[in-house]
Amino acid sequence: MTRFLLIRHGESEANKNNVFAGHLDARLSERGLEQARETAKFVAEKYKVDKVYASDLQRAFITGKTSADLLGLETVPMSELREIYAGKWDGMVFNDIRKVYPQDFDRWQTDIGNAHCTEGETTAQLYDRIMTALNGIADENDGKTVLIATHATPIRVAVTHALYGDVHKMNQVAWVSNASVTELIRENGVWTAIEISQDKHLDKLKTVLPPNV
Repeated sequence: MTRFLLIRHGESEANKNNVFAGHLDARLSERGLEQARETAKFVAEKYKVDKVYASDLQRAFITGKTSADLLGLETVPMSELREIYAGKWDGMVFNDIRKVYPQDFDRWQTDIGNAHCTEGETTAQLYDRIMTALNGIADENDGKTVLIATHATPIRVAVTHALYGDVHKMNQVAWVSNASVTELIRENGVWTAIEISQDKHLDKLKTVLPPNV
């Protein structure tokens, strides 16, 4: 069995400005840095972590490294753990995406499991990318607990897989909050969700995606 702690990055400057970051290398905000520190403390108190992996985009990598530093571990960067490649949406404000690409963005909001970012990845492609990466990590870390610092959509597809085994049911899974901890296990090839979006430790620091995402 491998235990996964999927941590969404702390609040980024893109989050603050309602920007779809995708592969844009957005920085953490001051609140995001504080969230990362609080989550590191929460993880250190509740879990015994053996290894830390992170998306190589700085908002996730720094979030993961904050925990790794407290735990005395290295942070392994993996481009496979990046957010969905948003194509034309990268760096756009959400309301502008709705105006310029209404059909694609409406599908994103109403049927995300069958959606695609204009000239970017489909959620099905992201699902394949993320689950391939996580299964590979599980194979290398049997019997261990691994921390994965990544992004909102990768965590949503992983939770969808654990709950339903089908990316097309993704609209039945909610977004997780910034710097939240989602605990999944993989045992004998079967994924199970244990805790989703643990964020009580953040208290007044908690931030979530806006309703127009």
